[in-house]
Amino acid sequence: MSEIREVQVTVDCADPRALSLFYNAVLGYQLPPLPPGFGSWDDFAASLPPEQRNSASASEDPVGRGPRMFFQRVPEAKSVKNRIHLDVRAAPGLTGEERMAALEAEAERLVALGARRLERHEPAPPMGAGHLVMSDPEGNEFCLD
Repeated sequence: MSEIREVQVTVDCADPRALSLFYNAVLGYQLPPLPPGFGSWDDFAASLPPEQRNSASASEDPVGRGPRMFFQRVPEAKSVKNRIHLDVRAAPGLTGEERMAALEAEAERLVALGARRLERHEPAPPMGAGHLVMSDPEGNEFCLD
């Protein structure tokens, strides 16, 4: 039997720091602990050569339940639909109009943070409870589920 492993979700992007702060707000995550000897992440960044600044950032679940997210700067822009995406569980246990209202409220909050709303999928029992397709500020798709 295989040993259970931790999972880190890695996202290629243009602005790692901004995207990690976006997902911190979406998921209730936080930046990792500072490296020893630094008072802030800005102090740490200032210690790096200019070409390495904002080359990576991370977001972590403060209670350790969810996967760590790692954001790495890449030179190319996103060009096609994601083959894998996050489902942000914004309305677990809710059904029907109550569920869709909770998803709409969360979508409104995330749009104010820089997300874009892409599609609404109505509940279609027995399999589909309804969800919203969104994209983050760099165009990566995710669902509000």
